[in-house]
Amino acid sequence: MKRLILMAVMAMMVVLASAQTTKKVYDEEINPNVLIEQAVTKTKANGKFVMCQVGGNWCPWCLKFAAFITADSEISQLIADNFEYIHVNYDPRRSGGEEKTRQATQMLQRLSNPERFGFPVFVVLNSEGKVIHIQDSSFLEEGDGYNKEKVMRFFKNWTPEVVK
Repeated sequence: MKRLILMAVMAMMVVLASAQTTKKVYDEEINPNVLIEQAVTKTKANGKFVMCQVGGNWCPWCLKFAAFITADSEISQLIADNFEYIHVNYDPRRSGGEEKTRQATQMLQRLSNPERFGFPVFVVLNSEGKVIHIQDSSFLEEGDGYNKEKVMRFFKNWTPEVVK
């Protein structure tokens, strides 16, 4: 009996520890359309583009990518210099009611239906808010993570300076 109790306690500790280490990067409460428009407004003033990472906290590859770009100072600097980077929440499994469903549908239409590529998917908007590129993230992967060279090439190829 003591052994069963000890095993149950250990299992609960593992579950709690893993829940605490999973960082949420997507704001599940904000209207994604408002988030996009706020970023577009900023780019009109600073000359950057908007980089939308569409996905959700439910997506392990989305969280991996967020951690990957945050951990690498060269990638982080490239992003900071050229993009308003936003995490646009989309959760196809979440039951958020009619309003959340309407917001998600509008967001996907606004971004030219990028979900066809899976998640995460990256949508580049120019300073006018027009979709200029959709990037399938599978082309940036390598093994169980992402390839720095491929990620850097993607970001460099879609900077405002290069596109203009």
